[in-house]
Amino acid sequence: MLRRQFLTASAAAASALAAPAFAQPAEARVLKFVPQADLTVLDPVFTTAYVTRNHSLLIYDQLFGVDANLRPQPQMVEAYEEEGLTWRFRLREGLKFHDGEPVRGRDCIASIRRWAQRDTLGQVLLSRTAEMSAPDDRSFVIRLNQRFGPMLETLSKIGPSALFIMPERIASTDANTMLRETIGSGPFRFKADERVVGARVVYERNPDYVPRPGGETSWAAGPKQVFFDRVEWTVMPDPGTSAAAIRNGEVDWWENPPNDLGPALRRSRDVLLKRASPLGTIGTGVFNHLHPPFDKAAVRRVVLKAMSQADFMTAAAGTDPSLWRADMGVFTPGTPLANTADIATITGPRDLEALKRELVTAGYKGETVVLMAPTDQPALVAIGEVGHDLLKKLGMNVDYRVSDWGTLVQRRASREPPEKGGWNMFHTTWNGLDGLNPGSMQFLRANGERAWFGWPNIPALEEKRLSWFDAPSIEAQKSIAEEIQRLVFQEVPYLPTGQYFGSTAYRRTITEPISEVYAFWGVKRA
Repeated sequence: MLRRQFLTASAAAASALAAPAFAQPAEARVLKFVPQADLTVLDPVFTTAYVTRNHSLLIYDQLFGVDANLRPQPQMVEAYEEEGLTWRFRLREGLKFHDGEPVRGRDCIASIRRWAQRDTLGQVLLSRTAEMSAPDDRSFVIRLNQRFGPMLETLSKIGPSALFIMPERIASTDANTMLRETIGSGPFRFKADERVVGARVVYERNPDYVPRPGGETSWAAGPKQVFFDRVEWTVMPDPGTSAAAIRNGEVDWWENPPNDLGPALRRSRDVLLKRASPLGTIGTGVFNHLHPPFDKAAVRRVVLKAMSQADFMTAAAGTDPSLWRADMGVFTPGTPLANTADIATITGPRDLEALKRELVTAGYKGETVVLMAPTDQPALVAIGEVGHDLLKKLGMNVDYRVSDWGTLVQRRASREPPEKGGWNMFHTTWNGLDGLNPGSMQFLRANGERAWFGWPNIPALEEKRLSWFDAPSIEAQKSIAEEIQRLVFQEVPYLPTGQYFGSTAYRRTITEPISEVYAFWGVKRA
């Protein structure tokens, strides 16, 4: 089978798209943004923190971009073809890194290889790849040894472990070593000299960036038109401070205001709110499988049976039940693979006294449980409080460690025992886009040391997850999804804490931003 896709608009049109409006006052050409948390890790391969993903969308570019219909569209790629087990890709002209070097095929290969070592889709791609090569500067080839259906979906991944293209000399760094140098080819440049840890992150427009010509901007796809000379992130851990700043016009856009501040923000005639994602946010309680007590499936299963998704989601999103769901299984509700297999495990009645006795039988011996939570993300700290209360009600000895999100992100990478700086559990959330299928779900991997934080080693679950890649039809995929859900409720690699819907807030002085991927292209002064 042969598939080709070519972009035909002229370079002149592309240059026109890239041109900013210089007639505005200097301050009007600065977009001021309040991120969900401080940017503590710059390497998008090393962490799955969304704040790092959003940072990377500014400075790096992607081979393909996902549009609002979840379809991958060529971005850096100009043309591609699939012939048997061989995929050939040709890059657009005019792609340059921020250091002036052209983007070459070998840069793409090095970037794919480094990213794939840690990503769930990437690992399967590597296992089915016989060879990657760059026959010339504007081309690269992936030759498979086994069919890999979601090739374009993999190269366009936009979740917290998105694929970004870096210079070969940087991408050649070991995947388990954090990058210190930040050079991309995207629409903005990172201003390392203006970064103030805990307070401020700055980006400036890349004058050499040539947007993809033609088409419409849709999520991460289409022309990335830039209308601001600078984007300034101001870190404001206190929601009240952020709310005052956006009402007073000190900032233009606030990424994730808590739902309980929604009514007050709506009363301001200068502030608009929109739902951040039609797919919502899904919650997960992350167990560390390496150390007691959560190295035992029976202990994890007791916590699953004791939890209430309604408690977790009410804490995260408020008492309005239209803003959350408490009947979520493994996959994002409302998407093709969502199902109700064994859902009574989490929706049925709970007998905490009986479960306390079952916990002891399951092997809990009174170990201290180090539970982490971030103070600077309102939804996560609220979810953390519910988790803390749950474990205490079950009779666990909890050491509740609260810190800023950046500190938590750094600590969760430790595999040391809890008493030596490690941890036992934390709660986090994911965009609903990251819960669509077994291939994209970082938190569903169960391949031990190569899995996501918590490092579950559940061979039966991993085997079933990998079988999804070879499913011949959507019916077969749905059947596998049901089997996966039954396994998850039995082995409990993580705690599914529900789905909620949040908003993003922005001033009327800017046009509606692309909140699904928190893109800083397309938005302009209204």
